[in-house]
Amino acid sequence: MIQIRDAVREDIPKILEIYNDIILRTTAVYDYQPHTLLLREAWFDTKQKDGWPVFIAEEYGLMLGFSSIGPFRAWAAYQYSVENSIYVAAGMRGKGIGRLLLEPLVKAAKAKKMHTIIAGIDAGNQASLKLHQSFGFVEVAHFKEVGYKFGRWLDLTFLQLMLDGSGR
Repeated sequence: MIQIRDAVREDIPKILEIYNDIILRTTAVYDYQPHTLLLREAWFDTKQKDGWPVFIAEEYGLMLGFSSIGPFRAWAAYQYSVENSIYVAAGMRGKGIGRLLLEPLVKAAKAKKMHTIIAGIDAGNQASLKLHQSFGFVEVAHFKEVGYKFGRWLDLTFLQLMLDGSGR
């Protein structure tokens, strides 16, 4: 049975492995070079210091994916807006793990009294778009050819979920 739990520092190498595989083999992250362990440790430390959750999907001790929320933008007026990230390990995609990782992100954002969650998703990633739409996210922007990876231009879609009862 798949368990969702808070990430701990010992999870960072496996988080890095999943993230780097996604960089190298998918368009879910618009980056070319794998990240280092030091970069992922700094990312995790910042999440911990700033109180942003990182969730792990795990079954029988095997990490299947991870998710997190964090600031949408750095300026003060954006303080009630967060962006979410969900990454599922190769071979585990399409099995409902993304759904299990998105649910606690929405709950955490509500608990932190956020007003909205924004998801930036490669326009060709139909599975992620459908997942977010099933939670009530709606498309609010579509940017044409803003990324270039694997020899082709990529479109980026922004989806947004307004959170009930979290207005200012």
